[in-house]
Amino acid sequence: MENFVVSARKYRPITFDTVVGQKSITATLKNAIRNQHLAQAFLFCGPRGVGKTTCARILAKTINCQNISDKIEACNTCESCKSFNESASFNIHELDAASNNSVEDIRNLVDQVRVPPQVGNYKVYIIDEVHMLSAAAFNAFLKTLEEPPAYAKFILATTEKHKIIPTILSRCQIFDFKRITVEDIARHLKFVAKSEQVDASDDALHIIAQKADGALRDALSIFDQLVSFAGSELTYEKVIQNLNVLDYDYYFRIIQHILKGDASGTLLIINEIIDNGFDGQHFIIGLGEHLRNLLVCKDPATSNLLEVSDNLKKRYLDQAGLCETDFLLRALSINNQYDVQYKSSNNKQLLLELSLLQMCGLMGFPAKQTVQEKKGRDLPSPDNTPTQPIAAAPAKKEKPEETEVTKVKEPQKNYNTPDDSIIDHISIKKASKILNGDKEKGELTEKKREPTNKTAFTQEELNAAWKKGIPGICKHSNNLLSSLTVKNPVLKENFALEITADSKVLEQEIKSLLPKIMEFLKKELNNDFITINIALADIKDQQDKAYFPDEIFKKMTEKNPEIKNLRDQLDLEIDF
Repeated sequence: MENFVVSARKYRPITFDTVVGQKSITATLKNAIRNQHLAQAFLFCGPRGVGKTTCARILAKTINCQNISDKIEACNTCESCKSFNESASFNIHELDAASNNSVEDIRNLVDQVRVPPQVGNYKVYIIDEVHMLSAAAFNAFLKTLEEPPAYAKFILATTEKHKIIPTILSRCQIFDFKRITVEDIARHLKFVAKSEQVDASDDALHIIAQKADGALRDALSIFDQLVSFAGSELTYEKVIQNLNVLDYDYYFRIIQHILKGDASGTLLIINEIIDNGFDGQHFIIGLGEHLRNLLVCKDPATSNLLEVSDNLKKRYLDQAGLCETDFLLRALSINNQYDVQYKSSNNKQLLLELSLLQMCGLMGFPAKQTVQEKKGRDLPSPDNTPTQPIAAAPAKKEKPEETEVTKVKEPQKNYNTPDDSIIDHISIKKASKILNGDKEKGELTEKKREPTNKTAFTQEELNAAWKKGIPGICKHSNNLLSSLTVKNPVLKENFALEITADSKVLEQEIKSLLPKIMEFLKKELNNDFITINIALADIKDQQDKAYFPDEIFKKMTEKNPEIKNLRDQLDLEIDF
């Protein structure tokens, strides 16, 4: 059987130009070689799988090459390059500091440094995971690192720069390797897939790149695993199935239901996600990222921050057009709050559902069903008979007119409220008309009371009534209560009132409470001719609006500096 070589080794870069995602570092190293400004010691630091050891090997190979090209790349044909490619070079030494971290190991290295190279110009020592050296080993290495022979070069590599003592750092030229972007990893994976004759979709490669979290080696390992699972055809569906990744479609569907205020649909989707075995906090993190992506799509200047495929980017742009910025900020705040609380919660699923219900509340829940809509579900069909009769058939009368509707004792009764006792006074024929949404409700429809009271009132009286009634009407929403408490309605001509909403989200909430507000003000001010108009606040007025606790505290201290003194004296903290 032919030995399988993993992609991370098979497609490891062998020249500066083939290094992925570290253009600034490779350009600096090439210029140093061209200008003969090579430092005596280099420190390559950064996260795993970003090319630290690879660049160290390329640098060591290139500076010993006898026929460097004009592009400052090794020729791969000279004796030094051939010996390096065959792992038989006597000029390049690699040391793993994780297992060779004692003073004796460093003394052996120092003894080797004294021997000049037999072939080539430099002896290069690559020390990987250098942070694992003991304090005594570091001290034994200091003098050699500071004043090595002219032919000796040291390349140190580490993932934990903070563990290296300052005296070592001050003797090295430090290069910080960055995480490789999703686009760069996806582009390299596409090259590998083409070389391996694997038909891979762009969406599938982007998922792998995101799962790798900036490490190219991890991405290639995942790619090998998926090829073993899916064969020569790598699709988006196979990738999310094998990696147990939540499909983007779940998040798009969740936001669609939230924008409609559809709590039932939202809960059904999260239940489906949990039934499929996904962790709740994994979903919260993904939803936060989805909301963040929608937020950056609101401005064309920031839409380039999306690290997704072109097909997915179009879906984000389409859904972002349906979302208000204010809603996205509030939803992100809710999501972050429950992300912090998730680990300490005893009922994690309830916490997850509560966060989604609060997001639905930002858009307002659907209007309550009327009696006709609720009872209409129980109407008898041609094949079925309802378990509970909707209306009892009245006894036969001599006059057919009397079987239509009996006398109603309460003429002011509201037949649009869910009161089952009303049905006892209705014949089957009339009940059928009502439950089927008949427009002609006849004698059963509540007659609208003609407005009679028209007592004049002033702005001060309006403010007093507003202050009295709004806390009870808006007690379910602190955001709405604070907004309406700060801004009183303005009295216009002919008893018209104007209420200012800070955002479209609050505008929708005010509209849902408008009947209650109207009823209270008409009764309190004894005026049936009151009308209310909702105006949206100017964008400039919203720029200084505080959304988060630290912003609110800052606004409070600006108005009353004593609040800050009180907080300092009592050693209080802001509740985030």
